[in-house]
Amino acid sequence: MLEIGLTHKITRTVEPGYTAASLKSGLLEVLATPIMIAWMEECCMDCVQAKLEEGFGTVGTLVNVTHEAPTPVGGQVTVNCFLRQVDGRRLVFAVEASDKGGIIGRGTHERFVVDGAKFQAKCDKKKDI
Repeated sequence: MLEIGLTHKITRTVEPGYTAASLKSGLLEVLATPIMIAWMEECCMDCVQAKLEEGFGTVGTLVNVTHEAPTPVGGQVTVNCFLRQVDGRRLVFAVEASDKGGIIGRGTHERFVVDGAKFQAKCDKKKDI
């Protein structure tokens, strides 16, 4: 059962392929915003996955975050999440990313609980369009 207050933390290292220059989201060799967001989503997904019924998962539906400071290649980023709202299948998380210099990003992320097989089947129907 999903309850408000669940928390989770992950730590990742910035590799050369994770930079803004590498992802073409910028020109600098610093952590790319899309990677920071992906890590935030991963943290939130991991936070609740073990509490879901077999065959169920979550999908991201909304991201509202800031990217406030750069992190260089080799730097470690820790992402923390806090499940602050459960509204039926809708989950709202507070997310925060930091490196040794402090907070680098923060905001909110929403996910929806889905039946994995049904969700995939619905998506696969688009192949025939």
